[in-house]
Amino acid sequence: MEKLTFYALSAPEKLDRIGAYLSERLIRDVSRHRYGYVCIAMEALDQLLMACHCQSINLFVESFLKMVAKLLESEKPNLQILGTNSFVKFANIEEDTPSYHRSYDFFVSRFSEMCHSSHDDPEIRTKIRMSGIKGLQGVVRKTVNDELQANIWDPQHMDKIVPSLLFNLQHAEEAESRSPSPLQATEKEKESPAELAERCLRELLGRAAYGNIKNAIKPVLIHLDNHSLWEPKIFAVRCFKIIMYSIQPQHSHLVIQQLLGHLDANSKSAATVRAGIVEVLSEAAVIAASGSVGPTVLEVFNTLLRQLRLSIDYELTGSYDCAISIGTKIIKEHEERMFQEAVIKTIGTFASTLPTYQRSEVMLFIMSKVPLPSLHHALDTGKAGGWGERTDDGHTACTPGTKGGCAWLLLNSERQNLACTMPWRETGIVGCNKPVSATKGAASVWRGENRNRLTQIMLLKSLLQVSIGFQCTNMLTALPSSFLDRLLSPALMEDPEIRLFVLEILISFIDRQGNRHKFSTVSTISDISVLKLKVDKCSRQDTVFMKKHAQQLYRHIYLTCKEEGNLQSHYEALYSMLALISIELANEEVVVDLIRLVLAVQEVAQINEDNLPVYNRCALYALCAAYLNLISQLTTVPAFCQHIHEVIDMRQKEAMYLLPEDIFVERPRLTRSLDRLGPEVLFRQSKISEVLGGSGYNSDRLSTPYIPQLTDEDRLSKRKSIGETISLQVEVESRNSPEKEERAPAEEITYETLKKAIVDSVAVEEQERERRRQVVEKFQKAPFEEIAAHCGARATLLQSKLNQIFEITIRPPPSPSGTITAAYGQPQNHSIPVYEMKFPDLCVY
Repeated sequence: MEKLTFYALSAPEKLDRIGAYLSERLIRDVSRHRYGYVCIAMEALDQLLMACHCQSINLFVESFLKMVAKLLESEKPNLQILGTNSFVKFANIEEDTPSYHRSYDFFVSRFSEMCHSSHDDPEIRTKIRMSGIKGLQGVVRKTVNDELQANIWDPQHMDKIVPSLLFNLQHAEEAESRSPSPLQATEKEKESPAELAERCLRELLGRAAYGNIKNAIKPVLIHLDNHSLWEPKIFAVRCFKIIMYSIQPQHSHLVIQQLLGHLDANSKSAATVRAGIVEVLSEAAVIAASGSVGPTVLEVFNTLLRQLRLSIDYELTGSYDCAISIGTKIIKEHEERMFQEAVIKTIGTFASTLPTYQRSEVMLFIMSKVPLPSLHHALDTGKAGGWGERTDDGHTACTPGTKGGCAWLLLNSERQNLACTMPWRETGIVGCNKPVSATKGAASVWRGENRNRLTQIMLLKSLLQVSIGFQCTNMLTALPSSFLDRLLSPALMEDPEIRLFVLEILISFIDRQGNRHKFSTVSTISDISVLKLKVDKCSRQDTVFMKKHAQQLYRHIYLTCKEEGNLQSHYEALYSMLALISIELANEEVVVDLIRLVLAVQEVAQINEDNLPVYNRCALYALCAAYLNLISQLTTVPAFCQHIHEVIDMRQKEAMYLLPEDIFVERPRLTRSLDRLGPEVLFRQSKISEVLGGSGYNSDRLSTPYIPQLTDEDRLSKRKSIGETISLQVEVESRNSPEKEERAPAEEITYETLKKAIVDSVAVEEQERERRRQVVEKFQKAPFEEIAAHCGARATLLQSKLNQIFEITIRPPPSPSGTITAAYGQPQNHSIPVYEMKFPDLCVY
């Protein structure tokens, strides 16, 4: 070998003849089963290849690759391993000149086949598979950085390489179970096909450029589909963790796009498959957030929300074609629910990695998808998730809403409250231009209502996930008017679950100091210092926010308290919200308004115009006690605290059912009647106004009862009519209900009063319009002399008035010695010039 090597180095032009001779000898020895000579020939080729790096090595390499291919074609495992080892040595050589005609297609196919070896002997099978992986690694190293070589990133190569590596990753546990103990095995023996495959996959992905990511990821998705590896999702998550940590960070968003596209492509797959894809997307999105997320932020949420809406349709119809299934359901509802929860979790996980400004955009985006009971926000069904529902005949059915201007439709023996989205005609279904059969219409409307309700719940759940942990110093930025209006709209709906989600979302926004968990239990604690509350001074931005939106928040809290369907969780959420507003956003004016609001809630429970159940009334009393106990200790006014504690002590003696400790428990102790409560167990507005007014609070505002403002939102929300909800009595005097004071007579606003006011305003407008018409006509048709005389008279009158004003303003004040007399004996007024007047120092600039 020394002589041969010296000869090859001395005469490089002879390399191709040397290679051809050795190749001929090796092929002959293989066919004659002279494996010893085969090994000698390969060893000679390897040493020549390692020693000779001249420009003419290309011709020698052709002979070398021909011999390696011959060994790989052999059925003998040892020859395959020998050929692979020689190829790996060749792959590590950096050639001086590129080759334009060299092809590695055979090697990619053969090495991939070796990766899938199914030899009977486990030890030999492992060796063959590891050789295949090493061979693929050698092909990648040899070709990936040389643009003139065969493009290894082409789909025909990637579709073989990537599945071969994943196949060995799958069998990691089997390999580990058969591996020798760590004490007996050497470092080389410890290596398993799975570890080698993972290292090779990482190296492959690490070398991937921007345009090659798609070709590398697509085979992974296909492999997971073909082998049903989404459902356990453990292996799929592991694969994409390897991918996300291996590729360059700036390319992360390309993987997210691939996953989103695959999720859309599997829209009609089983819920478990879709849930697995979503879980993988969640893990990948968290890793991608540390690098570049690219333009895919809203795309991620748009795709997830679309899949959420489709899942709701599948759950309702039981079929993937969104039609009513005639036979048995092919979709399991609990699996769809699991998928929906996975989507919501993914939305929250991805949002938690985003910066504040992007989270605000995401929340606005999600809120825009929530179907609201408002004619202004009606959206097309199926595309934007709106209220409008298409019937089986293709006509738009009605939007669930209120009764105003609409008809009641009897469907499936139930009265469906419908508001039209199209001009109403007296047809089979309200809002349709053409009669539709009752059966089809009933099914369509029923599906529409259930779809909208489930969509609202799922989207609000998603919004809650995004809002958890959201930190924003400026509440005006966190809760802009466009977002807050849409968020508060569902707060007045009859569905208790939806109302609770809205409260939870608001609490997440308001709680910036992490005090929320300290108010999870409603109680009248005697010393709130044990809660260790984090209280910060109300900032200027918070003050501006409360000035702008405080009445809106108070109104929704007040109306939510009056809902008959409230449960314990609702009252706990209301207590948390009141407490957090007091800590996070309260100045002196806000504290006064909150106290007025809570006293109005107490009056709701006392008067009971809405016929609330006994539990709801007791819960409202308990809520007021807990909050006033908290706010009295926060304000640190001794007389205020004394009055609150006196009432609480009296309730503990005579009416325990009015305290949270007896109401917000598993088995609350209630009373049969609440109509005979004495004033000693009620918080009195006059007393609170008196004690707080003495401490500098606005006593006039405290003594004025809280009355919520009416808006169009009440008429558009799915709740009782406004006439039943809010009293339209305009009261001038204070109404301190606990003291049973006589009230001043209030002007009752009736239908006739409103009608008369409208008619009168119309008459006034008509008179004004007629007067303007006469003036215009006069100036158009009257002679010029008449118009000039008229204007001249008005100008003379105006001039005389101006003269009088000037005479009054420039006349000097009378002198102490009387009127100054001129030489001719006539009184004369002297006006002092401005520059001679003497002004006080504070008036001079």
